[in-house]
Amino acid sequence: MRRGKAIAWTVVLGLVAWALVGRGLANYDTLYALVWGRDLAHGTLPDYDISLAPTPHPLATLAGAILSVLGASGSIGATLVLAFVWLGALGWVTYRLGAEWINPAAGVVAAAIVLTRRPVLDFGSRAYVDIPYLVLVLGALLIETRRRRAGAPVLALLAVAGLIRPEAWLFSAAYLAWLWIGGTRDPRLFALAASAPLLWALSDLIVTGDPLHSLTGTRDTAQRLDRITGLDEVPTTVPRRIGEILREPVLFGAAGGGLLALAFLRKRVALGAAAGVTALVAFCVLATAGLPILGRYLLGPAVILAIFAGAGAFGWRELPKGHPWRRRWAWFGAATLAALIAFIPAQANRIGDLRDALRIQDGIQDDLHAIADKLPCLPATVPNHRPVPLLALWLDVDPKRIVVAQEHRPTTGTYVVPASARVARQYILDPRDVDPRIPPPPAGFEPVASNASWRAYARCA
Repeated sequence: MRRGKAIAWTVVLGLVAWALVGRGLANYDTLYALVWGRDLAHGTLPDYDISLAPTPHPLATLAGAILSVLGASGSIGATLVLAFVWLGALGWVTYRLGAEWINPAAGVVAAAIVLTRRPVLDFGSRAYVDIPYLVLVLGALLIETRRRRAGAPVLALLAVAGLIRPEAWLFSAAYLAWLWIGGTRDPRLFALAASAPLLWALSDLIVTGDPLHSLTGTRDTAQRLDRITGLDEVPTTVPRRIGEILREPVLFGAAGGGLLALAFLRKRVALGAAAGVTALVAFCVLATAGLPILGRYLLGPAVILAIFAGAGAFGWRELPKGHPWRRRWAWFGAATLAALIAFIPAQANRIGDLRDALRIQDGIQDDLHAIADKLPCLPATVPNHRPVPLLALWLDVDPKRIVVAQEHRPTTGTYVVPASARVARQYILDPRDVDPRIPPPPAGFEPVASNASWRAYARCA
C-alpha cells in the first residue's frame, strides 16, 4: 500500500513539475553519458579523452547503455521522461521526510518549496544526475528515520548514489561510524560502503588506465574553465548559492524553524540536522580537492533547509496545548507563510523565465537537428563544445568527428554556425568558454543548408 502510494504521488508530482516548465532539454553531461552508453552497448569502451569532456558517472553511463536500444532520439526522450519522474520522486521523499520529522503539513510546505524553486526545476528538466542522486540519498535518510541503525538498506542506497556522485562515499563513511558507535560492526557493511568508490575506480581503470581519472579530469576541466573552487571560497560562495536556490522567505522560515525544532523537537530532527552538516562537510572536502563549487551540489542542504522551513510554518502543532512556546511558534509560522505567499508572484516570474528559456532553446535545438539531417560530409565543425555530444548522437559518430572551431580551423567537411547573434547568445555562448568568439566559415566553404537558427557550409573532399 505504501509503495503504491509513493509511486502514484511520484507520477503526479512529476506531471506537476512538467506542467510548470512545459518541456525538458538534456544537458551536456547527460548527453555525453548517452554517447558513452551507446559505445558500451556497441561493445566498445567509451572515449573519455575528449576536450572538455564532463565527469563520467558510472551509473549514468550504464543507464545510457540501456537506453541506447531506443536510438538517439528515443534515448534522449526517455531520459527527459525519467528526469521528471525523478523530480516527482524528489517532491515525494521531501514530503515524507517532513512528515516524519515534523508533521504532514510541514512536509507539504517543504515539498511545495522544493518543486517551485527555479534552480531545482532547471536542473531537473535538463536531466542533471544530481536529482536522482539526491533522491537516493534522501531515500536512505528516510529509511534511517523510520528504523534507526537500519544498516544494509541505507548503505545499499548510498552505494547506488555513490556511482553518481562521490559525496555519497562520505555519507557512507559517516553512517558506518554511527553504526560503529552503536555497536554494529558487521564486516559486510564495510564491504557495501566500499563498493561504490571501488567500482568507480575500477571503471576508470578499465576505460582509461587511470583509476583516478574522474578526479583528475574534473579538476583539470575546472581549472581550464576557471570555475570557483577551493576551501577558501566556501564561506562566501555557499550561502549565496543556497540563497539563490531557496530565496529569502524560505531562509527566514528555515532559520527560525530550525532553531525552534532543535529546541523543542530535537530527537525528531537531529538526524536531518546531522545530514545537513554532513552534506556541507562533504561539499567542503570536494572543494578542497580542487573540484568546482556549483550550486547544484548544494541541493541536499537546500532540501533539508526547506524541511526546516516547513517546521517553521507548522512545527508549533507538535507542542502540547498550554506550552509557553506554542503560540509564539504559531505566530512565527504565520509570518513564514505570509512571506512565502507574498513571494509567489516573484517565484512565478522566475519559473516563467525558465519556461521561456527552455522553449527558445528547444526550438533552436530542433533547428539544429534539421540541419544535422542535411550535412553532406564529415567532420562537422561547430562553434564551441555545447553541440558536440548532441550531434554525435544524432549522426551516430564518435564525438571526435565533431570539431570545435575554437580549437581547430577545418579545411574540409561541414561548418555549422548560428544564424544570428540571438541564437549564439541563447544557445551557444557560455561565459566560461576559453574563447567566446564564433569564427566565420573558412574560405572555400559553400552554403548547403539553413533555417531560422543555423547555417551550414560545406567543402567535401
